[in-house]
Amino acid sequence: MPVRLLTDTVANRIAAGEVVERPASVVKELAENALDAGARRIEVVLEGGGARLIRVSDDGCGMDRNDLVLAVERFATSKIASDDDLVGVATMGFRGEALPSIGAIARLDIATRTADAPHGWRLTVEGGAKGEVEPAALPHGTRIEVRDLFFATPARAKFLKSERAEAQAAAEVVRRLALAAPQVDFTLVVAERTLRFPAVAPDAAGFAERLAQVLGAEVAEAVIPIDGLRESARLVGHVGLSHLHRATAGAIYLSVNGRPVRDRLLVGALKAAYQDVMPRDRHPVAALDVRVGPGEVDVNVHPAKAEVRFRDSGLIRALLVSTVRSALAAHGPAPYAAGGAEIARFVTRGPAPSPAYRPTAAPAPRWSAPARGFGESAQAAFSVDLVDLPPQAAPHVADAAPDGARDRPLGAAKAHLHDTYVLAETRDGVVLVDAHAAHERLVYEELKRLRATSGVPRQELLVPDVVDLDPADAERVLAHAETLATLGLSVEGFGPGALLVRATPAPLGPCDGAALLRDVAEALAEGDAEAAPLARRLDHILATVACHGSVRSGRKLKPDEMNALLRAIEAEPAASTCNHGRPTFVRLSTADLEKLFGRR
Repeated sequence: MPVRLLTDTVANRIAAGEVVERPASVVKELAENALDAGARRIEVVLEGGGARLIRVSDDGCGMDRNDLVLAVERFATSKIASDDDLVGVATMGFRGEALPSIGAIARLDIATRTADAPHGWRLTVEGGAKGEVEPAALPHGTRIEVRDLFFATPARAKFLKSERAEAQAAAEVVRRLALAAPQVDFTLVVAERTLRFPAVAPDAAGFAERLAQVLGAEVAEAVIPIDGLRESARLVGHVGLSHLHRATAGAIYLSVNGRPVRDRLLVGALKAAYQDVMPRDRHPVAALDVRVGPGEVDVNVHPAKAEVRFRDSGLIRALLVSTVRSALAAHGPAPYAAGGAEIARFVTRGPAPSPAYRPTAAPAPRWSAPARGFGESAQAAFSVDLVDLPPQAAPHVADAAPDGARDRPLGAAKAHLHDTYVLAETRDGVVLVDAHAAHERLVYEELKRLRATSGVPRQELLVPDVVDLDPADAERVLAHAETLATLGLSVEGFGPGALLVRATPAPLGPCDGAALLRDVAEALAEGDAEAAPLARRLDHILATVACHGSVRSGRKLKPDEMNALLRAIEAEPAASTCNHGRPTFVRLSTADLEKLFGRR
């Protein structure tokens, strides 16, 4: 068969396979064109999930007759003035493929008018066939209607999902654009339902308002603003507190220079920033914009323009991780905000039958003198040694609270419930603390500080512990023996599958070295330990070590010990969650309590 050139219609339909995947793709391309036209109001109307009709109207600059004719030609664009402009693209669109691709597979109707023109112009394209340009009456701006999507390529239409699913995908596109351009008024009309995002001021307060519009007021109350700068790159936006997480990455909204993107580098860096304070299988809530020079990012990676490449990806990753971690640390510990609502729902429906809980008593580890405090900021607050307890039972109820303790964020300890939870009273409610989870976090953070400064001190064992492991686990531990030594755990080989524990981390005091080593071996076996960065491996091991140095369930605490724990939590910014990402304390306001008992 001889080689021949494809016709424009066939070429456009092929190009449409990359540009137009579903109705949401059309909404994205048309709305981005409206933003490039300087629109301050964009309205999107969908019928049949967008398969029957997509109408996008804006109040942008519009086009004259000549521009309208060229706009539906492939590779015709107003965004690039010269060949060099592709290096520093600063507009949402630039490839000149969207309109001809859409017109090749659907019935396209474009009406547009500039502000100084006496009337507008209208052009139709049906299955790639262009109609005549005609005068049209409309306000300045552009109105584009796309009907019968994929009518010219019926095989593509068969892959569309339900009307509801397609409408939801289009709505998600509008949400992402609304967060990326908060100064623009967005309206989405689906069937008889209207979703509107009014324009807000282009500042931190305005963006917080837009965040509440898109994600809801409850989410907006649990996020904090961030603004970080490193060399020529800047990161701005909002991130959720550690207790605010989702099962998927759907609540992560990222943009680069105002362009919504789905970038694995940015998502991975964001998850790394939360790795110590959020469960591994959960995802944070965030709306972030990376601002770099146009020449520092390549947006011409894919026709859909949803992927980007950074010239210095290491710089961007470091900026995101450090900025988010610093913001979370500066905010300090935050309670599990949904606690009151979840308890209210639980009380309303009634608890399901379950076996009675029996806390298992465990030997109390001793906190040795050298590592007694929790850093300079917390050492004074946590001056009571939790492990030097007399053998007799400690009292469950605190008869007298320290002066002013109720005015502190976590209040004054009142009781130790089930030898597991600390109940504290504040001026405006109560706080429940999981003593083991909170103490585990405190020990973990102290071990990290020691590792980063003087190193974790070791406690030599008078009689070394012999530990039998699976040969593969034993070899893995020996391969990391030098790393473990920096964490205060000294091990050496003692025959096939056997290891000798000669020293344990001194901050843990006397502990079960054999049990500690087995847990460390399991931690090393999780995932690909060799491929993980050194810092992540060390933190993972330290988290395992910290668990062995924490107050266990079934351990009775005295009132002064409970209050000391509360003060230490207040002083540790990361204490909102344990090392596994679970909440360490829940706050119930007086209003929550009144709702539970029907008082309001």
